[in-house]
Amino acid sequence: MLGEYRIEGRRAAEIAASVERGVGSGELAPGQLLPPVRELAAELGVNPNTVAAAYRVLRERGVIETAGRRGSRVRPRPASTPREAIGVEVPEGVRDLSQGNPDPALLPSLRAALAAAADRHERGPTLYGAPALTADLERLARAAFDADGVPPGPVAVTSGSLDAIERALMAHLRPGDAVAVEDPGWGSLLDLVPALGLRPLPVALDDEGPLPEEVGRALRQGARALVVTDRAQNPTGAAVSAGRARDLRRVLAGHPGVLLVEDDHGHGIVDLPLHPLAGAAGPVDHWVLVRSTAKAYGPDLRLAVLTGDTVTVDRVRGRQRLGPGWVSHLLQHTVAELWRSRAVDPAEVARSYGLRRGALIGALAERGVAAHGRSGMNVWVPVPDETGAVTRLLNAGWAVAPGARFRTASPPGVRLTVSGLAAHEIGPVADAVAAAVRPARARRYG
Repeated sequence: MLGEYRIEGRRAAEIAASVERGVGSGELAPGQLLPPVRELAAELGVNPNTVAAAYRVLRERGVIETAGRRGSRVRPRPASTPREAIGVEVPEGVRDLSQGNPDPALLPSLRAALAAAADRHERGPTLYGAPALTADLERLARAAFDADGVPPGPVAVTSGSLDAIERALMAHLRPGDAVAVEDPGWGSLLDLVPALGLRPLPVALDDEGPLPEEVGRALRQGARALVVTDRAQNPTGAAVSAGRARDLRRVLAGHPGVLLVEDDHGHGIVDLPLHPLAGAAGPVDHWVLVRSTAKAYGPDLRLAVLTGDTVTVDRVRGRQRLGPGWVSHLLQHTVAELWRSRAVDPAEVARSYGLRRGALIGALAERGVAAHGRSGMNVWVPVPDETGAVTRLLNAGWAVAPGARFRTASPPGVRLTVSGLAAHEIGPVADAVAAAVRPARARRYG
């Protein structure tokens, strides 16, 4: 069953370590079937409970997966393999539209805000025992949540959106639980879920967000959590509309025990209104809504604020205290200063990205190519042959992100980031895309 590789060990930890060594060395390949518990126990001369405990540890670490009587296998896609590695090597002279970064020209200068934070530090440095969240950032974040109709709740701060989502999921879920995720969706989240030992259940979406029937199917299949991108969905640019939000709330109302995680990373760069799914009276008992500063103020700030129900936020804060302790007050004061001074005009930033998205989508439509990008900084183009399209575009001088980075079960596509795309480049890149793909007319992504 295992070829020449022999699993060794007398204790559960030793057996688990032996399997992990085999996976790490490549001697146990993805998809490799492991011996049944009793068979391996007999071979090693140990109690079957010892092998069962080892397999349980491996499942919790995301190394193997178990499918009942079909046995346990090495994960087809090891949790240590990041989707960000699925990309193209960009030769010199090729225009790179693959990275998903904001336009540096639209990011504010941090000089004054950092100086103000440093001045506060000089007057009174933050020491052990200080509150994890600064009063200024809490007040500004809560005011922004209130302005967008986000239900009341305590506020916490984390080191970016993914950190917040991870902490929220682990506050309620256990290894083996299922999580409903958008497909196509954020590659880092699609990596995170199995890395936590959780099972992703893909949910198809269109320009208005996750499809209600798809969410309902995932919840009926046992999803314990649902992660939704409210605006500027990566990679499709979808944004949850008012009507879609109502439909999704009705679906969620039938599953009040599900954890709802809303990612509003587009805050500060979109002009479409927020339609939060969480409500003061439901539809679920546990929820969080996360806002990152990465797109509006710069990825290197590594800061996000979140709010949610008291139990979930308290669990997030408590676990955070046992790890990093807190997010640097220097960063918190910097972000508060940027918010207070209105260093970024969201309407102007949204207009700039919108003009580029609209121009590219329009140019592609003129050439018979369907594309999607309702909000944010990305345009998603369905293609029949992903590898061929990426290769032909690269040969034409344009690097785009392969859709495999973002997909689980949805059809192929490529993502183009419009950040920094100049007006005179719209026509040439549209010509290149049209030459690289056949027209695609589907309106839903999965």
